[in-house]
Amino acid sequence: MRAKRVIIPLPMPISPYLEFSREEWSRLRDTTPLTLSQADLDELKGLNEEVGLAEVEEIYLPLSRLLNLYVEKAQDLFKVTDTFLGKPVEKVPFVIGMAGSVAAGKSTTARLLKELLSRWPNHPHVDLVTTDGFLLPNSELEKRKLMSRKGFPESYDQRKLLTFLYEVKSGQPSVQAPVYSHLSYDIVPGEFITVDQPDILIFEGLNVLQRNDLSAVNVSDFFDFSIYVDAAEDDLEKFYIGRFLKLKETAFQNPKSYFHHFTKLSHDEAIDMGREIWRTINLANLHENILPTRERADLILRKGQGHAAEAVYLRKI
Repeated sequence: MRAKRVIIPLPMPISPYLEFSREEWSRLRDTTPLTLSQADLDELKGLNEEVGLAEVEEIYLPLSRLLNLYVEKAQDLFKVTDTFLGKPVEKVPFVIGMAGSVAAGKSTTARLLKELLSRWPNHPHVDLVTTDGFLLPNSELEKRKLMSRKGFPESYDQRKLLTFLYEVKSGQPSVQAPVYSHLSYDIVPGEFITVDQPDILIFEGLNVLQRNDLSAVNVSDFFDFSIYVDAAEDDLEKFYIGRFLKLKETAFQNPKSYFHHFTKLSHDEAIDMGREIWRTINLANLHENILPTRERADLILRKGQGHAAEAVYLRKI
C-alpha cells in the first residue's frame, strides 16, 4: 500500500534579531543613572536634530548599559587568554563600529555613546574616530574622477584605514588618524588625531560594515560590537534637506567654506539642490553600499521623525 504523502508547512521566516519597542527597550535601563545635563546634550547633538533628555534616558542609557556588559566580558576574556599564554595582561581596546546613511544621525549617536560610556568606572577612556579622515584628498579624487563619488567605498584610502584599525586593536600606543575638515571639504595636511590605547574606540562611518572584495581583511573584522543607525528613506531625505538648509544659513556663510556658493541660492533653489544631491549621490550610496550591510550589525537603531528612535533590534544569532 502506498504511504500517504505528508506535506510539512515551511516555517515562517526567522529573524536573527530580537525586536524591542521604545517602551520595552527603555525598561532595560535598569538603575543606570542619567549623568548628562541639558547643556551637555546641546553640545553633543547634531545640527537640526531634536534629541532630548528623554531620548537619552529611554534609548541611550540602556544601550550604554548593554555595551558596558560587553566590554566587561571582553576585558575578562583578554585576561584569561593572557594568563593561558603566560604573559602580562595587555590592554586591548574594545572597538564599536557604527554605520548608517548620511543624515541618519550616526555622529550624534556616536558622540552620545562616547560621553555615556566614558562615565562607567571600568572604561573611562573612550575615543571616537570617523572614517572621514581616511577619505582620499580632493586632489587624488579629482585625478581619479571620483569627486562625485565622495563617501562611496572607492573614495577611501582602504590600506591606511585598515592599518589604523590593526594598530589600535593590537594595543599599539599613539596611533594616528588623519583629520578631515568639513569647512574645506578636504583632508587637513599634517594634522592628526592620536589614539592612545583607549578602553573603547567608537569607529563611525558610512561603509564600515561593508565587505572588501579586494582584501582578505574587512574593517568589520576589527569590531567587537557593531551598530547600524537606520531610518526610512523618506525620513532620511527630509533629514538631509533640513540639514542642508540649516548649513546654508550657518556654516556655508563662512567665505572659506567649500560650499559658500550655495548661500546665493534662494530657499526654493536650496531645497531643489539638496534634493538633487541626496538622490544622485547619497541615496545611490545608500542603495549600492550602505543598506545591504544593515543585517551585519549586532544592533539596529531604527529612527523616525525628528531622529527619535522608534525601535531597537538586537542580534540573537
